[in-house]
Amino acid sequence: MKIVKFGGSSLSSGVQIRKVFQIVKSDPERRIVVVSAPGKRFKGDVKITDLLLKLAEAILNEEKTAQIYEQIFLRYQAIGDFFKIPRSGIEQLKEHLYSVAQADYPSNDFFRAALSAQGENMSAHLITLIFKQLGLKARLLTPKEVGLTVSGEARKAQILPGSYAKIAKTKFTDNEVLIFPGFFGITKNGLINTFSRGGSDITGAILARGFGADLYENFTDVDSIYAVNPGLVADPAPIKEMTYNEMRELSYAGFAVFHDEAILPAIQGKIPICVKNTNRPEMPGTKIVPRDKVSHKNKITGIASSHHFQAIYLHRYLINREVGFTAKILKIMADLNISYEHMPSGIDDLTIILDKNQLTNGRKEKLTQRIKDEIQPDDLQWRNDYAIIMVVGEGLVNRVGAMADIVDPIRDAGISLTMVNQGSSEISIMLGVRPEDEQKAVKAIYNDHFENGHPKKELQIPRASFKSVSKSLIANFFV
Repeated sequence: MKIVKFGGSSLSSGVQIRKVFQIVKSDPERRIVVVSAPGKRFKGDVKITDLLLKLAEAILNEEKTAQIYEQIFLRYQAIGDFFKIPRSGIEQLKEHLYSVAQADYPSNDFFRAALSAQGENMSAHLITLIFKQLGLKARLLTPKEVGLTVSGEARKAQILPGSYAKIAKTKFTDNEVLIFPGFFGITKNGLINTFSRGGSDITGAILARGFGADLYENFTDVDSIYAVNPGLVADPAPIKEMTYNEMRELSYAGFAVFHDEAILPAIQGKIPICVKNTNRPEMPGTKIVPRDKVSHKNKITGIASSHHFQAIYLHRYLINREVGFTAKILKIMADLNISYEHMPSGIDDLTIILDKNQLTNGRKEKLTQRIKDEIQPDDLQWRNDYAIIMVVGEGLVNRVGAMADIVDPIRDAGISLTMVNQGSSEISIMLGVRPEDEQKAVKAIYNDHFENGHPKKELQIPRASFKSVSKSLIANFFV
């Protein structure tokens, strides 16, 4: 059995949904279809989820909402008309959305969660009607029906472990296709709560584990996952196969094709994933599998980057000898509900890299003041714009000269590093650069390791390169 998830671009119009229908119909193993909210149809279009969030803000601010409602309903109406779905089906969606918008919620964030989840919810209802109209025996299945229970922090839902056993008990017949809305689950108190944005990937992975699927297919709008952002490099190398850990590292660092949290249920259930293109389903796509199932180990699998970070740099002599120094900082951050991404350190220095989306509502100022008061560093500096580049590959493990291979092309491009860190798993090397150097650095690494859409052949690393990299690291670490 296969769990199949379709992203917003795959469900943006009647034309696209017809492709989805043909994909599902072509393989009887595709039994459970997870759907997103309709995405953009063209450049400048607006995703349904964004319209719903805009609606939520308008309601909260007591602003006019008629035009936003109309934009939302017209999208679903256009899809329904394409398949000649009776208008009564769309009217039911309208009534449902109005009722959700008028209900009571314990907080504004739970109101936003409930409203934003309706893109997937209405999509699932409509696609069920469409599949039936086109001759498939389709049935709508909801998170409440299968017991997909999530945690209670609004808009940051996490699956509760007991959900998997409940999902496994769900009954369905051999000749029916189940349609399931992605992106949300139900709390123990019966509230709708959403995963982080892009969370339909997570839903698909949860169901794949819960139902014990043989494969989780994730359909999007690209032929495969590429070794680098196609916006930076023309005709980048496609990744044919990669490990769960490689995908998680790359997704976290900026690969937008697949949600990094969606890897976890697949890992736990040992469910292979295949990312494919709705517009060209005959293409093989990218397989994501356990490490022992990978048939090749290129030195570098992919290069990702992101600049949604800030870094706080602390200097105080002999912090390496002070027992509990880091614990004091982490306690302050925990009090302010701030998590950190990375914390590279030296004997007298510590850099804490944070997702800057957390530093709102005065938390940055509070964090700064408490560290000054309680830690009393000799120097404290904020680096307000901070870019991270992640170079990932199972082939980096136990490879002599791996760091030189990554750092040398950056040095040759005249780029100064602000941080270098290799993960304990050895499959990733993280580099900090100034935001203005981010794209140049990514292209320098890629061009040094890939050519004509394929990894370059291995070359013997000259000894001089080790000297150059050590000098480069000494000169650039925490510059």
